[in-house]
Amino acid sequence: MYFSLGDLLLLAAFITLLVYWWRAQGVKQQAFAAVKKHCKEMDVQLLDEGVALRGFWCKRDEQGRLKLWRSFVFEFSSTGNERYQGRVIMLGQEIEKIELQPHRLN
Repeated sequence: MYFSLGDLLLLAAFITLLVYWWRAQGVKQQAFAAVKKHCKEMDVQLLDEGVALRGFWCKRDEQGRLKLWRSFVFEFSSTGNERYQGRVIMLGQEIEKIELQPHRLN
């Protein structure tokens, strides 16, 4: 059985996309765990048990290395009645910041 160069390039592209997807899921899980912990510390309730990717692009870190910057959004409630939005920013696999919209306190 012989493979053409085109077949090998297609296979390499597929494997690259699969690896990217696998790593992206790991980053999303890491963002969710950080958000869950932050919401508990801030005494607010995380709603919908998840984060959603809002945007991404390439950005340099403090050492000048190019990494993937990702913004995830989530919803939370402080009173149980209103929904507010929060955002977690990831640079590579590091959490850059977690922001909560201004909200009512209990």
